[in-house]
Amino acid sequence: MSAHSEMSKSSWIFPGLAVALFVAVTALHYDFTPSPAGLAFAAVLLIILFGTVFAAVHHAEVIAHRIGEPFGTLLLTLSVTIIEVALIATIMLGEKEVPTLARDTVFAVVMIVCNGLVGICVFIGGLHYREQDVQVSGANLYLSVLFTMATITLILPNYTLTTPGPVYSEAQLEFVSVVTILLYGVFLYTQTSRHRDYFIKAEADPGEGGAPISGGLLALSIALLLVSLLGVVLLSKKFSLVVDAATAAIGAPPAFAGVVVALLILLPESVAAVSAARKNDLQKSINLALGSSLATIGLTVPAVAVAAFALDKQLVLGLNEQNMVELLLTFILSMLTFGTGRTNILFGLVHMVVFAVFLFLVFVP
Repeated sequence: MSAHSEMSKSSWIFPGLAVALFVAVTALHYDFTPSPAGLAFAAVLLIILFGTVFAAVHHAEVIAHRIGEPFGTLLLTLSVTIIEVALIATIMLGEKEVPTLARDTVFAVVMIVCNGLVGICVFIGGLHYREQDVQVSGANLYLSVLFTMATITLILPNYTLTTPGPVYSEAQLEFVSVVTILLYGVFLYTQTSRHRDYFIKAEADPGEGGAPISGGLLALSIALLLVSLLGVVLLSKKFSLVVDAATAAIGAPPAFAGVVVALLILLPESVAAVSAARKNDLQKSINLALGSSLATIGLTVPAVAVAAFALDKQLVLGLNEQNMVELLLTFILSMLTFGTGRTNILFGLVHMVVFAVFLFLVFVP
């Protein structure tokens, strides 16, 4: 995790623009509609929203670098999860309710991370270095927790008897939420404290850190992180309207909204993961990629479940048969890719093909 002695302009400009845009549209009582002016607003909104998400992750990383582990990792994860929950809850509970959005987003995150992002990182690394190494012990821990959480949240709801699938009863959803939080918490402890050496390059120094961060930079990053998160939450309603309009305009199925939310959330960490693969640090790429998917299931599903309980909304979690086959294929392929601890371009290409199949079937199911 890197830190910089100087703060880039974009890391404070975009959070300010996000808040300013919300104030402006609120004062003008602007309501997004599909039109030339609406398209211009949507473009501005997306640019500011993407920039603000990047800024939030950057400031969380700066703070995490200073406060150390495991609190640093937890802070970064919570920051991204707050953004994700805000977007999912706003779209789910909007004028046009989308009870399947949490399921579609979680499934999209798993497919984007485990096939798209992992595939690109492994392929790029293979092109540059022929083969790259990963810690098998760390990969096994990632995959065991990921497979378990994905199965009990996305597949098991289809086969319970208390309520007809694909939904859990209240008691079942409460139990699953507690279990996923417990699994993620123990994994986080394992990754950052008890078995930290499982998740770093064999030749790396476990105590290695970046440049020291001044107290002034830390205070500024804390303030801007709060502003960034506030900006994303405030703009999430307008973003939901843009997503609804885009979905209707291109005739996309409801799952398209989940893919869009997942891409927005994963973009900052995806850029960092690909950059690490280009620098022959595939282990860092895997940590960023698989860590994102674990946090999404372990924290987002319980948070959205609480929102559904509070607002008396139904939460659909079970996947259809086609998606379950794609998820099973992803599980098997991931075990083969990381099972030997060495990767090459063919593994990367196979993952990217599976990801392409996933995207194609979103539009042509």
